[in-house]
Amino acid sequence: MSHIPGVRQAQKQKTRQALLDAALELLEGQSLSSLGLREVTRAAGVAPTAFYRHFRSIADLGVALVEEALGSLHPTIRTTVSTTGDGEERIARALELIAGHVDAYPAHVRFIARERHGGVRPVREAIHRQLGLFTAEVGEALAKDPVSAGWSEEDVLMLAQLYVDLMLGTASLLLEAPASEPGARERVSRMAARQMRLIGIGRTHWLDRPGGDR
Repeated sequence: MSHIPGVRQAQKQKTRQALLDAALELLEGQSLSSLGLREVTRAAGVAPTAFYRHFRSIADLGVALVEEALGSLHPTIRTTVSTTGDGEERIARALELIAGHVDAYPAHVRFIARERHGGVRPVREAIHRQLGLFTAEVGEALAKDPVSAGWSEEDVLMLAQLYVDLMLGTASLLLEAPASEPGARERVSRMAARQMRLIGIGRTHWLDRPGGDR
């Protein structure tokens, strides 16, 4: 009988994941603020009362989706920043990783892009918190780079924010690029590469300003 609690826990986790998956699929065509509880439970194949064993509300489910979606993005951002090689190699590798993430997790990318400025406050705040953690982690990696020698902590975090925003924006644009339009994704990638080069040039000369105003 000792295995029964484990079986029940596994079933509970399965139901919770089914609710998350159903919500994410429904959110392909609508915003979280328009999503109904019964709509989610119907798609997940569970009774409406079962929803409250896992989430307090649709907003609570949305926060869980934020954690799941940005959890899948975390390794991509970390690897992108830590990629070695010269400037062009790093840019190419970063864009390859971002495109790969979009292809692997399109629903997650779409959810974050839509809800980052959406109408459900707890979800917006959860995204803001998670992106703040990403920025801090990217900042820690950038601070170890010799190019950042002499930079203030504030400036390193500003640079990290630029990279995080660019990566998220590029992922969103790659997702939106029409599959029927030849070269659409390539144009997005070329623009992102130019933006990364511009950031890189500015980073190299950031401490060259007259008076050292930082």
